[in-house]
Amino acid sequence: MSSKPESLAAEFIRHLTHERRLSPLTAKSYNRDIRILLQLVGKDDLQQVQPLHIRQVMAQLHGKGLLGRSIARMLSAWRSFYHYLIRSHGYQHNPCVALRVPKSPHKLPNALSPDVTVQLLTFSPEHVLSVRDSAMFELFYSSGLRLSELARLKPADVRFAEGTVKVLGKGGKERIVPVGSFALQALNAWLAQRAQIVKPDVTALFLSQYGDAISVRTIAHRLKDRAKQQGIHQNVHPHILRHSFASHLLQSSGDLRAVQELLGHAHITSTQVYTHLDFQHLTKIYDAAHPRAKKRD
Repeated sequence: MSSKPESLAAEFIRHLTHERRLSPLTAKSYNRDIRILLQLVGKDDLQQVQPLHIRQVMAQLHGKGLLGRSIARMLSAWRSFYHYLIRSHGYQHNPCVALRVPKSPHKLPNALSPDVTVQLLTFSPEHVLSVRDSAMFELFYSSGLRLSELARLKPADVRFAEGTVKVLGKGGKERIVPVGSFALQALNAWLAQRAQIVKPDVTALFLSQYGDAISVRTIAHRLKDRAKQQGIHQNVHPHILRHSFASHLLQSSGDLRAVQELLGHAHITSTQVYTHLDFQHLTKIYDAAHPRAKKRD
């Protein structure tokens, strides 16, 4: 007689925790996803579950408004569960293999308007940490860096004479990105302060208040605090400056290939999302300016 689904699920979670050494949070996520499967398929014997049943469950979840990426995560957990059942309990098939997840609507990245970006970046540094913050945020927006790229920078990566910065991107790929005059000025001011607090052997460009390399979490926290201080009510996070850099540059130049190079995207499809932002911008201009765009009050 086969084991009850609940017992098999509990055994699988123990396997994840004790043998595969997954974190308690990850194991909890697996447990939640598998419990959803057991509830929705309603089978006393999991060997009876067929791909059709899994498709029906996914359709049910999608119909309730669950996004494709959430269903994909669940499907991955179910697939792993059945792999375990095949290996440890002699199950003959995995009904979750080769199934396609419903597509989610494409979510556009958020971006600040040029005016709000200026509002965010325009402040007078009053102490060493705000001098550092000014340099970080100016460089973020000026060069469209990823958060991890910013945190990895060294002073020698900034080439003041050329007005560029050398960036180590994804996959260990280097690229050279232009740096604007506001960012160069802010970096100059920071380097003068950095020399006074840096600990021996610390090579990071941006430092914590203790002279160590700054963490990505601290950068995100400082940016959010700065947005509040500047009276900005949007959710301002590090990646929004990269999105803003890309969308503003594309609005001004229309050169998708150049934006791709500056962002360090391996594929043009990663950059094309910003054409949607640009189209939204043009649509707003059209609606406001064209006499026949929409009915006027």
